[in-house]
Amino acid sequence: MIALSLAEIAATVGGELRLAGSDSAETVVDGVVDTDSRVMTPGSIFVAKPGAETDGHRFVGAAVAAGAALAIVEHPVDEDITQIVVADVITALADLAREVVARVRAEGDLRIVGITGSNGKTTTKNFLARILADEGETVAPINSYNNEVGAPVTMLRVTRSTRFLVSEFGAAAPGSIARLAGLVEPDIAVVLMVGMAHAGGFGGIEETAKAKSELVSAAKADGTAVLGIDDSRVAAMRDLAQSRGMRVVGFGQGPAADVRAQDIEVTAAGTRCVIEADGERIPLHLRVLGAHHITNALAAIAAARALGVATADAIARLETVEIAERWRMQPMGSDRVRIINDAYNASPDSMAAALRTLAQITGPEERTVAVLGAMTELGESAGEEHDRIGLLAVRLNIQRIVVVGPEARRLYLSAVGEGSWDSEAVHLPDQDAAFEYLRTELRDGDRVLVKSSNSVGLRHLGDRLGELFS
Repeated sequence: MIALSLAEIAATVGGELRLAGSDSAETVVDGVVDTDSRVMTPGSIFVAKPGAETDGHRFVGAAVAAGAALAIVEHPVDEDITQIVVADVITALADLAREVVARVRAEGDLRIVGITGSNGKTTTKNFLARILADEGETVAPINSYNNEVGAPVTMLRVTRSTRFLVSEFGAAAPGSIARLAGLVEPDIAVVLMVGMAHAGGFGGIEETAKAKSELVSAAKADGTAVLGIDDSRVAAMRDLAQSRGMRVVGFGQGPAADVRAQDIEVTAAGTRCVIEADGERIPLHLRVLGAHHITNALAAIAAARALGVATADAIARLETVEIAERWRMQPMGSDRVRIINDAYNASPDSMAAALRTLAQITGPEERTVAVLGAMTELGESAGEEHDRIGLLAVRLNIQRIVVVGPEARRLYLSAVGEGSWDSEAVHLPDQDAAFEYLRTELRDGDRVLVKSSNSVGLRHLGDRLGELFS
């Protein structure tokens, strides 16, 4: 964070400053700002966030021991550290992020990109951060820091030398993207796609689309909207962007795209295509597995171009990326038994894309094995969507379908009903049972996809299998 005095921070967050030790109102702090006491370093600011399972106020002492210089709290705590007492620490965190980014933007050359979409946010963020890192100091979220805590914490990492801030915005509820993006008013708003992920929490896909469009509304009026033009719901946001005076850049595979991918070829070594933009045709070899990641690459290239990066430079930098992020189409195991651990999260769209990738990269002498867990947060659509994935797995001729956990049983029943039987499809109660089954079932030449929503935890099963067959 940029250097601010304790008095400035207290005024920004509207809190009561309670000094400790030798501190004065003019004492300056500029360390890490976080809700996790374990990442505190000397000079850091600890935000004591209350939670459903624990309370950050209990960890102020641990933050002090790690060197924290300031605690933002909702009630005073009996620890030897200066504290700012506020009504709501999450609101205070947001207010501090807004002020810090505004100061850096006013004093320097900071450009801000906001990214949202039902799938692909984190991969696109990583792709874009890699491209921009060669242009100047770039701040981007760790993992999927895209909520009411993670987004402001990321924003507060900017300094006066930061040139680019890449923010990822998730939609916990209607209005959440508007609140988070409104803290910084991005210069560039990237909307990837609208899918069934989290649709249960919004009441349907049309409401999800409205939530994603909040990013376009929150961006600067003289900014750029980078839209996944192949998705009709995202393409419809063009009117909103243009009504605000924004420039619109479309990306995709269709003829309406300004940045387009053609001649896509998926292999076990990655995905190849040709990128077309402004009459140029430049080949791209993306080492990240899966044709669906070409869409994320297109979004990153389009956003980078809007920031002045040449298409050829953006492509060359993307070709150095080996994995999107841990547990996202992450190759593990060995050439003998290849594990693809893609269980950081799952939606119907990403599940289907991962299954298609498995089928595409498996040779005629190799065997496809899909280890699948539940997709969460689908609301009333959950049963139908699990049915659809079970049908798709059979129709893609996935040779072994291993379904894990009671919440995914309907996927198994759908696969059996479609004709996957005689041990081609099995249902196992938990990860341990699945591991014991797979350690004897898997054989040389198997290509294994592990996929589920994050809360199901199959990513840990994927790690165990990867280590077993490494």
